[in-house]
Parts: sequence; C-alpha cells; structure tokens
Amino acid sequence: MATTKITAIDVGTTKICTVVAEVTPENELRILGVGIGPSAGLNKGMVDGVQIATEAIYSSVERAERASGEKIISAHIGISGPHISGNNSQGIIAITDQQQAISNSDVERALESARIFNVPNNRQVIHVVPRHYIVDGSDNISDPVGMFGSRLDVETHVVTCSLSAMQNLMTCVEGTGVQVESLVLQPFASAEAVTTPEERLHGCVLVDIGGGTTDVCIYRDGAVAHTAVLPVGGAHMTRDLVVALRVPQPSAEEAKRAYGHAIPSLVDETEEIEIPSFGSDENKIVKRRQLAEVLQARTEELMEMVAAEISRNGEAALLSAGVILTGGAASLKGIELLTEEVLELPARVGRPHHLAGLSDILHDPAYATSVGLLQWALKEQSININPKPSTPIGGWISKLANLMRIILPQ
Repeated sequence: MATTKITAIDVGTTKICTVVAEVTPENELRILGVGIGPSAGLNKGMVDGVQIATEAIYSSVERAERASGEKIISAHIGISGPHISGNNSQGIIAITDQQQAISNSDVERALESARIFNVPNNRQVIHVVPRHYIVDGSDNISDPVGMFGSRLDVETHVVTCSLSAMQNLMTCVEGTGVQVESLVLQPFASAEAVTTPEERLHGCVLVDIGGGTTDVCIYRDGAVAHTAVLPVGGAHMTRDLVVALRVPQPSAEEAKRAYGHAIPSLVDETEEIEIPSFGSDENKIVKRRQLAEVLQARTEELMEMVAAEISRNGEAALLSAGVILTGGAASLKGIELLTEEVLELPARVGRPHHLAGLSDILHDPAYATSVGLLQWALKEQSININPKPSTPIGGWISKLANLMRIILPQ
C-alpha cells in the first residue's frame, strides 16, 4: 500500500527549509528528509529578486530530495510579509429544506458567503478560517453539521495578501519545477507545530520571530481572532549589534547566538567575549553585558509592538495561556522572561513536537513553520484554502518542469 508523502517549503528571509515527510498508518508524520539553505532574493518575507530567490529555493529542494531519496513534485508553501492582512467577517445563508439537517455543503456555502466582501483587485483571499457558527440564534457552535435550523451564520477570520507578492512567490517556487499545492499563512502553520488545543481554547498569542518579520496570531476560544505581521525580526537584532559593536554581520550573528541574552542583569558584568571586527585589529574584546543591552532594547521594542496588537484585539486578561514564542530569534536566552515582564502574561518558547524519523534538527523554534506546514496539510480538508490562480503559460511551464524532473535522473 502506497504511503502518502507531504512536502513543505518555508521560504524565509534568512533561510529556506524544505521538509519531506510521509504519513504513517497512525496518521502521524515521519520525516524523510530535510533541506536547509541560506535565503536570497527576499526582504521582509517578500521576493525582491526572482532569479536569485528561485535559485535559493531550488538549492533547498535539491538537498531535501537527496536526503529523502524522493522527487519533489508539489509542496505546501508558507507565506508572510507586511502585505498580509487579516479581518473578521460573517457569512449568512438560509437553509431551504428545514426538514433536512445541516450538511457539509451548507457549511461550505456559509464559508463562501463570508469570503464575499470588499477585496481590492490587487489583493487575494488565501484563507477563510471558521471561528464559530450560529444556528437560528444559538451562538458559539463549533460544528453545526447534523443540527436543524432555518439560518446558518458563520464568524470567520479572512486572510488576504498582495496579489503581486503572492504571484512572485509562486513564480519562484514553480520555477524550480515544484507545483504549489497551497499557500498557508506562516503563523497558522507555526501554531499547528508549537501550540496545544488547550492553549488555543483558553486564549494565547503566538509570536513567531523570523529573520525579517514577526508574525502574531491571537487565539480565543480555540479559534483565530487576530493576525498581524510586524516589520521587525531577528535580522534587526543582528543589525543593531553591527552598528553598536562595529563588527561584521556574520560576527554579530554568531555572537548573538552564542552569547546573546535578553536580560542584561542576568549576565556577569565582568564577562568579556572576543569578536572578529572591522578595522586593522582582527578581533575586539567587548563586555557580554553590552551585547545583552543592545538585544534587550530591540526585543523590548518588538514586545511593545506585540502588546499594541493585543490591545487592538481586546483584553489581554482573556489570554490565560499567555504567549508562545517561536521562530529563530526565540532561541535568544532570557527572551521568555523579558516577554513576561513587558506583556505581563506567562510566556514559553515553543518547539515542534510529535515527529518521527529524521527529525532531530527540527526540534528547534526556527523550524516551527516548516513542521507546521506539514501538520496543516494533514488537516487541510477541513480548512477553506483558496485555490491558487495561474496563467495558462505558467501552468504549462510548471507541468513540463514536473515531467522533466520525473523523467530525468538526478
């Protein structure tokens, strides 16, 4: 019996990660191969150089193919960037035959009606996620199928993106010969990997700190209530160190990972570290606490922006489960303590879980989106994802590329 294979590609500002997995008979994921490479041609999650971005994605895909021994024909792709917008919308339909119970087709009609609102021509709906249903005035129904009523309402969270940004991303992916199965908002994927149903039920905030942007997703009563993309990420922390310490970017990044801390008072004020620097001297000595002070300032600014998003959506007191931090910069020591101090909510660092196979490297906050894309794909049939538009020429090129990848040897 053939096993189902799923591929996910996380196209980030600093790295591109391709993961190939198979679905076990227990409906769990077994990792077959991972391909990780540096990103290029992207800025704040958006493509700004099609050719070099395509080459970077192809390099990641090729590594995953070699590791897994599988040809990658199609994949689920994460999308993010400041162009993303989330809005709550309502869909309403009449049940024509009240002698019949509400069916899945009725639910689909209600979700489709929620999609119909004033979307500009330069934007595209990518998700219509149900929050809860209302049947003849009875509120907060999680699944109306099988119930009887004359009217079905659905409260949804609708995510839209820039049409051009989406097309640029798809062009880069399909330029490697990989067909785009679906586009998934990155914080939705990350939440699948690092949050629990109980946390989402009692209210939580997912903060996914990537290289160029930070994704925020607020859950209440088990459903998405608010999404936002902030134009600040881990790369800004590194850039601050370059300016403050006058060291090259690779040196700043390495120092951040090895010695960084978000709470300067927890760092020994006498501890010194050696960092490769600009100028005639090959290395320079700096105090580790100075490093921490720079990182604290940027992290506090980021968390204040998260606090503004929480205030925009309602009371922070309703978020009993607090904050789940993930993404590459969530590995910064002390970041959960600083988050608790600024937001006055419990906080923890979320790491992907429930994986088998070649998964050791993926148990890191930096790979939450990659793993979450796989887990999202497992339950995709219950989520309304808008099918991707494509031009006839682009479609034929993609099909031809896929055929060539099947026929030709590696």
